[in-house]
Amino acid sequence: MNALNRIKVVLVEQRKTGKWLSEQLGVNVATTSRWCSNVTQPDLQTLDKIAKLLDIDVKELLNSTEK
Repeated sequence: MNALNRIKVVLVEQRKTGKWLSEQLGVNVATTSRWCSNVTQPDLQTLDKIAKLLDIDVKELLNSTEK
């Protein structure tokens, strides 16, 4: 399985935690953990909320599928 998002990388770069993100979004910590480890992916609406919380463009949270 390919890594589809960069949520974990951006959180580390901004010195924020998955717990912080889960509190901001009102979701379970296990949910953000699954997103950060690319086990599951957030829906597009949630991805947009994450980008706004991290003050970045949503495109920066996605890995390119181009080779």
